[in-house]
Amino acid sequence: MNNKKEIINYLIFGVLTTAINIISFWILDRLVGLDYRLATSIAWILSVIFAFVTNKLYVFNSIGKDVYSVIKEFSSFIFFRLLSYALDLITMIMLVESIQMDSLYAKVLANVLVVIFNYFASKFIIFKTLEK
Repeated sequence: MNNKKEIINYLIFGVLTTAINIISFWILDRLVGLDYRLATSIAWILSVIFAFVTNKLYVFNSIGKDVYSVIKEFSSFIFFRLLSYALDLITMIMLVESIQMDSLYAKVLANVLVVIFNYFASKFIIFKTLEK
């Protein structure tokens, strides 16, 4: 039952994180007119900050509250999010430049891959050692 609640919470906050990522990207790409790579990068930073806080507190209920534990988790989180950022950016470049897909559609597709990768990294590596 607890695993089911965790997955539901991850999906809820994953949808919110993805929404922050896509909406930020859309604003920066379409309204501000930034290059899609820069817009992807800024949207990634905003969504990673939101994701760390929500994953730590509401999804995986990490009990590590001391400075060392938070720094350790955040460092690991950032490392794996950098990997997912690379996945996001490479997917975007492949879809936009190679097959000429609309950048917003490419962003949505890239995020599907990123969400799956991030769940497994968070569940089995980042917050694993400090779970209840």
